[in-house]
Amino acid sequence: MSQSSHPGAPTRPPRQSRKGLTSTGVLKAASKSARSRAREFALQALYQVLVGKNEVPDVEAFTRDLSGFSKADVVHFEALLHGCADQAQALDTLIQPVLDRPLSEISPVEHAAMWIGVHEFQHCPDVPWRVVLNECIELAKEFGGTDGHKYVNAVLNALARQLRQAEVAADRQSSAR
Repeated sequence: MSQSSHPGAPTRPPRQSRKGLTSTGVLKAASKSARSRAREFALQALYQVLVGKNEVPDVEAFTRDLSGFSKADVVHFEALLHGCADQAQALDTLIQPVLDRPLSEISPVEHAAMWIGVHEFQHCPDVPWRVVLNECIELAKEFGGTDGHKYVNAVLNALARQLRQAEVAADRQSSAR
């Protein structure tokens, strides 16, 4: 028997799935695509920009030295980091109207995830809107607070209707059939 049956005995954590997911549903590192890894490293770099007010070239150099970076899509990482940092004000201008609180009260992890989502909605038409949404939710689950992913979901879902209007409408129309 793997667990003790007497009261007060410590219980073992659930076994990790062998299907590429951790017990919380997050993809294991070995199962992640190069683009997913790029988003993770971009999120971590943008966190340093938001919280530490660090310069983008310094953050980029630091991030490139992190373990596992060689498995990331470097071009996508650079596009996300530089695009979000360079267009931070414009991204915030799009995000603010759909928030229910001031941007200053949003966690930096969720803020960075929203930046990535809005940037990809605008500049990566090859990535379906649902993929962008799901990837940003997963980032918020993995790096953010307990329910931060729900907030990221709500904000990016609202922005998808605005920024990918035709794609969202076509997708919803086909799923309604």
